[in-house]
Amino acid sequence: MVDVLLGLQWGDEGKGKIVDYLASNYDIVARFQGGPNAGHTLYLDEKKYVLHTIPSGIFRENVQNVIGNGVVIDPTILCKEIDQLSTAGVEFLSRLYIAQKAHLILPSHRFLDAVMEAAKGDGKIGSTLKGIGPTYTDKIARHGLRIGDVFLSDFEERYNKLKANHLRMASAFPSVDFDLEGEEKAWMASIERLKKLQFVNSAYFINKAIKDGKKILAEGAQGSMLDIDYGTYPFVTSSNTITSGVCNGLGVAPQQIGEVIGITKAYCTRVGGGPFPTELTGEIGEEIRKAGGEFGATTGRPRRCGWIDLPQLKYTIMINGVTQLVMTKADVLDVFDEVCAATAYETATGTTDEVPFDMVTNCPKPVYKAYKGWKKDLTTIRQFGNFPIELQEYVQEMEELLEIPFSIISVGPGREQLVVRKEQTLA
Repeated sequence: MVDVLLGLQWGDEGKGKIVDYLASNYDIVARFQGGPNAGHTLYLDEKKYVLHTIPSGIFRENVQNVIGNGVVIDPTILCKEIDQLSTAGVEFLSRLYIAQKAHLILPSHRFLDAVMEAAKGDGKIGSTLKGIGPTYTDKIARHGLRIGDVFLSDFEERYNKLKANHLRMASAFPSVDFDLEGEEKAWMASIERLKKLQFVNSAYFINKAIKDGKKILAEGAQGSMLDIDYGTYPFVTSSNTITSGVCNGLGVAPQQIGEVIGITKAYCTRVGGGPFPTELTGEIGEEIRKAGGEFGATTGRPRRCGWIDLPQLKYTIMINGVTQLVMTKADVLDVFDEVCAATAYETATGTTDEVPFDMVTNCPKPVYKAYKGWKKDLTTIRQFGNFPIELQEYVQEMEELLEIPFSIISVGPGREQLVVRKEQTLA
């Protein structure tokens, strides 16, 4: 069976840390979508690691890690990650596998991303400028290059043809500052390095592992509200970030999906443009941002912050088939006398707990319920029963409203700063 771990909000929910914690229970951790626009931050032995492409199970010595075919890969960024881990003394190359069908991000994809985003002016969607959108566009248009193609005799010819197409498209937009020649040189050197790694036909690799009784954890990259079909379109990413994306991204059948572990912060954040019903633009939002260190791991951009949004969570729980929940960053709210949760939306047609078709032009107004703050440092607590009663009641009411149990609550960035509720853990 394949268990799934994914974010239920607009990303940055703390997926990497939870994957790292759970990975010791699995034989394989596999990324199923996204690219280096992801930034999974882990703190191990007082060192900070940010993973953009490599799965977050890489720090567990006996766990194999697969970059699935649903992922798009920038060779230069992947090589930098490899160097970061190698410099830190992590032994991992024998446990890292790359799907042959994963698509390549070319330097010209990034150039095209930059000129197109710049041309949008005030209509920017908040792209990370990593070339993700243009790469997925080429994939759908059947123009793309896959990483397995690097071994073909005509790879250079295919590369130059695709680059020329990108440059023709980019010529329709005002130019931007981008050292394409320099980026291309580094990219080609990285391709030569990656040729020495282990490549697999991921569908066969994963399904053989299932047949052999191996336990597999599928790791999502972006949050569910950024899904290309079910997110706040067009302010979304270019792939399917929800559970159904596991089937396409790894090559497994739907009946092979087991537990679906959904992660939410104790509050909510979003990077870049797009609707955000519970956003707090004043002093409280700034206080959450500072306390939570809410700056993008990939871009460094300050994240927009707001209260937790229960209608939005009910929606992503439904479309993902979530079986258990994880709450991260509960400790960030330690200082507040009162915390709030949106329990419904006010719309032109009345009150609802459904996410509307279009949040972009008609962002709903949240209906809040206030809860008494716990006003206690949570960072050293390891048992749910030792939480302040206010937090216990807050979590229990969330469970009643969402109809799913919280199995883990994170109270700090460290691997050990987790409260695991054994009675709720299903994995």
